[in-house]
Amino acid sequence: MGKIDIIPNALNEIMNVKKKGRDTCIVKPVSKLLIEIFNIMKEHGYIDYKIEKDKFEKIAVKIKKLNECKAIKPRFYVKAGGIEKYARRFLPARNFGIMIVSTNKGLVTGEEMENKKIGGCLIAYCY
Repeated sequence: MGKIDIIPNALNEIMNVKKKGRDTCIVKPVSKLLIEIFNIMKEHGYIDYKIEKDKFEKIAVKIKKLNECKAIKPRFYVKAGGIEKYARRFLPARNFGIMIVSTNKGLVTGEEMENKKIGGCLIAYCY
């Protein structure tokens, strides 16, 4: 059995449920990185979630004001000040949506990355 890429898998599951017209889904497997991504999405009002610990760990996700969310593959490295090019590529409009970036200061949005003047690796985007 091949290795599962947790982040794209989880974000695809959310989008599939949204396309079906529902607003809740169960996501598993779970990782610390996925929880950090969900924290940022929750902070910006795109989703709400609850970690359920029974026999296996899983996350119950409630979709709020989310149009689209996707993982970015391959994971491009962005230098400090270079996020604008990728924001134009992945987001539909200026100041609409967020880019989620992994930096040496942890997971941040593209806007926070610009403010802190640091570089990082693109993980996902949502709007």
